[in-house]
Amino acid sequence: MSIHEKIAQLKEYFSVLPGWEEKYAYIISLGKSLSPLADEYKTDEYLVRGCQSNVWLRSYEQDGNVCFEADSDALITKGIVALLLFVVSGHSNEDIRDTDFSFLDDIGLKSHLSMARANGLQAMIDRITHV
Repeated sequence: MSIHEKIAQLKEYFSVLPGWEEKYAYIISLGKSLSPLADEYKTDEYLVRGCQSNVWLRSYEQDGNVCFEADSDALITKGIVALLLFVVSGHSNEDIRDTDFSFLDDIGLKSHLSMARANGLQAMIDRITHV
């Protein structure tokens, strides 16, 4: 599935969820579905600077594409990084750099985050797009 198709799928799913309680529950469930990140990657090298909570993000190449693993010590933050990774993991560097993250505005996520979490979200996007 292409990045555009994944974004369209997320937009559709968020549009049918009735309210932000359900949307947050969905985001948290995405985080819970992430495979655990090995402790060897929970170091300063993989720590995303600028996040309110600890977020570790590891990238690696597989079959010519960039794949990501991540973890966080906060449920909502782990869900947000899982949402981002759903969209970009397994795609080329070029496709990841060209990703239009304005879909986060379209689904209303940015407007429902505190300033600190919104800054953390941008830090995650910056890290993902500069691998």
